[in-house]
Amino acid sequence: DSGLRFHYVAAGERGKPLMLLLHGFPEFWYSWRHQLREFKSEYRVVALDLRGYGETDAPSHKENYKLDCLITDIKDILESLGYNKCVLIGHDWGGMIAWLVAICYPEMVTKLIVVNFPHPSVFTEYILRHPSQLIKSGYYFFFQMPWFPEFMFTVNDFKVLKSLFTSQATGIGRKGCRLTAEDIEAYLYIFSQPGALTGPINHYRNIFSCLPLQHHEVIMPTLLLWGERDAFMEVEMAEITRIYVKNHFRLTILSEASHWLQQDQPDIVNKLIWTFLKEETTRKRE
Repeated sequence: DSGLRFHYVAAGERGKPLMLLLHGFPEFWYSWRHQLREFKSEYRVVALDLRGYGETDAPSHKENYKLDCLITDIKDILESLGYNKCVLIGHDWGGMIAWLVAICYPEMVTKLIVVNFPHPSVFTEYILRHPSQLIKSGYYFFFQMPWFPEFMFTVNDFKVLKSLFTSQATGIGRKGCRLTAEDIEAYLYIFSQPGALTGPINHYRNIFSCLPLQHHEVIMPTLLLWGERDAFMEVEMAEITRIYVKNHFRLTILSEASHWLQQDQPDIVNKLIWTFLKEETTRKRE
């Protein structure tokens, strides 16, 4: 309905149950490459470039990135793909969108899987009470400035972008699957296109217009996966999320893992997702 063109990468046969993957910041569909390969045997796996990212259209006005637009995008995409429901998986900012889709359109989400992002209400309440998390989320406030955040990412041949994934402080840890030179190159290619950072940062420029939420409850089975060494999100928020899920809730915290969990520990993440998906189906059959 928005008139925007969305880019996605798909694996698995059409007609199989849909698994829809929503990436975080600063990422694009490629962050799900390990999951596209893994789940195509039983699912039609679709990894999206969110509004403003990668090869998806990027409207120029900041207002076009409000959370309600982003939620409606997912509903429209589901229908365009010929489905009325899916397994929905989101990481980081894509996790925020996944929670909100599950809350606003529960009939469309059979199972919810979120990676390293708490329930949005937990996030907003926790950040107000814990200065340490406020500091970790300082970039949310920095991103409110016009043009300067985009400029900062480009300085010194995109040094900030590279270090997010590779530095000791924020990157994938020693025990994780490091990004290869080709992986880094893919990220640099996408984000070095003219204007490529404005859409992604515009997502954050609207966050304060949409929170706190009116509705909170999540009614479908939910899996929350968390890398304990997340430099941006305190692990305490993961446990508090439980109170908002009115169905089967499973939380798994991986002690050596970073914020970039599905790239950091793809084998473990994939195994945990399979277990959750199978467990729920067998329980329903009983």
